[in-house]
Amino acid sequence: MASGAVTARALIRTEAARGGRTRLETLRSDPPLTLRQTGPRRVHLVSTGAGPLRGDRLDLAVDVAPGTTLEVRSVAATLVLPGLADTPSVMVVRARVGAGAALRFSPEPTVLAAGCDHRLVVRLSLAEDATVFWREEIVFGRHGERPGRGHARFDATVAGRPLLRQDLLIGEDAVDGSPAVYGDARCVGSTLLAGPAWADEPDAERERRAVLGDGWASLPLAGPGVQVCALGADAVQLRERLRRGEDAAHPVPPAGPLAAA
Repeated sequence: MASGAVTARALIRTEAARGGRTRLETLRSDPPLTLRQTGPRRVHLVSTGAGPLRGDRLDLAVDVAPGTTLEVRSVAATLVLPGLADTPSVMVVRARVGAGAALRFSPEPTVLAAGCDHRLVVRLSLAEDATVFWREEIVFGRHGERPGRGHARFDATVAGRPLLRQDLLIGEDAVDGSPAVYGDARCVGSTLLAGPAWADEPDAERERRAVLGDGWASLPLAGPGVQVCALGADAVQLRERLRRGEDAAHPVPPAGPLAAA
């Protein structure tokens, strides 16, 4: 690790309380990963330092206990900066959602500033009947600049079985300008909606089908989930398109922790 690089590990853990309520059992910050409870079942991530910069490694663990509900957001976008180190910056999010639990994870976008080199790794483990809403948004540089390099890896399992494996590369000439990948888009995003509501039911009248819109797609997975993918000219358009796809993905109008926000 380069001299001056930052290593931080933060933790959110819930536990079941009386009356079916959720209690935040552990909320451990490690600057620049600073956590603030903003509601009975809600936590906001507050960045208390610049970056991440090259060489930094940030690790956030989220443990949603059986029967509990948690919502995780961020106060502002994450601006990934170049720094002086030769190694990439890394942000790892490890989340476990227990039996009958629900997690909504929807931070503000990650902005890849010119010259950065960043790795975003998500490892999501769901119990058989857990429910999740997980949204990721990536912006290709600040206004008027080319993006730095980014590699986003997403791995989700349900009861140990693979549900989604995804890799996104940004800042590679062969990918960025390809009409088959990003075209002239400046942002990319995806949302995973998973849980019993999206499980296959052989006798169900409603067939699970892909739904396509202008700049977005809602794609059923080979498992209890749907992935929404979208591109946008800016962060506002990207969010709007993701919401359209999320609405199309819901088998019933969303409520509780998975309601639109």
